[in-house]
Amino acid sequence: MSNSINLLPPDLKESYRYGRRNHTLARWITATVLCLVGGLVLAGGGYIYLSNVIHNTNQQISNVNSQLQSENQGKVQQQVTTISNNLKLATQVLSSEILFSKLLERLGAVTPSNAVLTNLAIADAQGGLDITAETTDYTAATQLQVNLADPANQIFSTADIESISCDTSGGNTSTQYPCSVTIRALFAKDNPFLFINDKSGGAS
Repeated sequence: MSNSINLLPPDLKESYRYGRRNHTLARWITATVLCLVGGLVLAGGGYIYLSNVIHNTNQQISNVNSQLQSENQGKVQQQVTTISNNLKLATQVLSSEILFSKLLERLGAVTPSNAVLTNLAIADAQGGLDITAETTDYTAATQLQVNLADPANQIFSTADIESISCDTSGGNTSTQYPCSVTIRALFAKDNPFLFINDKSGGAS
């Protein structure tokens, strides 16, 4: 085994030694830069992903809020409509009662002698009236319906029998009016007995 003798000058040998060190340092620096670049790429990708998740979540929240607001507006609108309809009905009833005594006088005049009125009820806000009467027979009940529907009386535009029943068993002879009839009537547009009337019709 032979030993080699380095005959290079000391300055040259020092230069070689620093060159090897610089080469090693350069490789470490390159590896560090690559690690930093990889970390930045991962961080950027994570930021973009989180931004998309946040955006989608906010969009979903906005859609839910819009839906809830729309549903709430629908409920409020329904409540307002109900209150408005009730107010119209109350106004119709209260206004009609102002002239109800005159209406009763006219109803009494057109009621046949063999029939008696037992009940009057406002049916709806469109001018409907449910009339209940007791009569001596079917003929009297139908005659009452005909009289109420007669345009010459200026009370109702239509009058239809809703129900009619008579006790035909013959066992009950104590009552003078064995028949009961219910008539649904709609006020005429030019009815002079109501405070509220359709302005497109005749006099109010």
